[in-house]
Amino acid sequence: MSLTASRRRRTGITGGTIGIAIVAAVAIYLPLTLLAPLSTVSATPAAITDPTPAPVAFAWPAHGASAVEAVGYPQSLAVNGSTDALPIASISKIITSLVVLEAKPLALDEAGPTITFSAADAALVKKYQSVNGKTVPMVAGASMSERDLLGVALLASANNYAAVLADWAYGSDGAFVTAAKAWLASHGLAHTTLLEPTGLNPGNRSTTTDLVSIGKLALGSPVVARIVSTPSLTVPGVGTVNNGNALLGHDGVEGIKTGTLDQAGACLLFAAEFLVGGTTITVVGAVLGGVDHPAVNADVRALLASVKAGFHDVKLTSRGESFATYSTPWKQKARAVALRTTSIVVWSNPKVASSVVTKSVYLARKGSPAGQVVFTVGDQKVSVPLEFDRGLQDPGAWWRLTNPGTLLAASR
Repeated sequence: MSLTASRRRRTGITGGTIGIAIVAAVAIYLPLTLLAPLSTVSATPAAITDPTPAPVAFAWPAHGASAVEAVGYPQSLAVNGSTDALPIASISKIITSLVVLEAKPLALDEAGPTITFSAADAALVKKYQSVNGKTVPMVAGASMSERDLLGVALLASANNYAAVLADWAYGSDGAFVTAAKAWLASHGLAHTTLLEPTGLNPGNRSTTTDLVSIGKLALGSPVVARIVSTPSLTVPGVGTVNNGNALLGHDGVEGIKTGTLDQAGACLLFAAEFLVGGTTITVVGAVLGGVDHPAVNADVRALLASVKAGFHDVKLTSRGESFATYSTPWKQKARAVALRTTSIVVWSNPKVASSVVTKSVYLARKGSPAGQVVFTVGDQKVSVPLEFDRGLQDPGAWWRLTNPGTLLAASR
């Protein structure tokens, strides 16, 4: 008997026992490694440089009082010059038209009731000519639709047509003025006064900020908005009536109303549209007390250009742009990338801040959700989904068998 065999018998260890031990160890080790759960992998956010838009620089008119606002961007409302209520001249006719339509509403393509002119109506031509007011011929016994009356009053700024409209809708000048006062109050226009329908009375007054609100109300009336954006109108019994707004069609201007009076100077209530990125921006503004209309028109064009420059199409994400990186212990890498290209139109220079929220994962498929990047732009929030640009796969048997310590740490 050999010494080794003698020792095995004395210690009770045999070859069979060792084999059983090895098999048992393998039976335990293999499941622990091959089936062990993996630890979750967290993302490392990328450094993001948030955009910084340039602030707006208004090109204000050199004379008079002005205000401007982009519809839907209340923070864009800006005022220059006097904030007092000033004479508004024929801009009054916009208010007159809106008040008349309150009593006698029209559908967009409707002509409306027919109005037959009386001798008193026809006499208004001489009345307004005597005070150097604009008129368009009107003959007693002739008839015209409400739509055409509005068209002549607004495009030609005909004082006699505005007066006939107001009297027809409300029965008397006094009733119209009472209705206009109620209409102004109902729209919160506390700084606007209308004493008669034409604007020849310098007591018809408003602030430029109230006029911006009135301009937005005019754009909100399909009938008024269409009329003031029409270059010319052919009216039976009158002929062709041209729009007196020389800015119409220039720099996106789509109306609204001019005004001229000794006590008011040259006045303009205007609206314009332009594109920023793929977004249509509508701007409403008012100028009161200008030197003359050519000067006002030049000033408004410069002002509109500065307003347009104050808008920015800010790109927040590009499709596939990386916002975080995942790295696994088994040396796989994946990125959390933007699902889509996203931009936002902003006014002036709001603060832009971003934060990245990502998921912790075990494994992931390419294109599966990875979280989101959230941009705070002024008072708006824009969330863009993130996805995996490639998959995170199981490391496989060999890595599991050779990295038991990592797997054991993950199971704790």
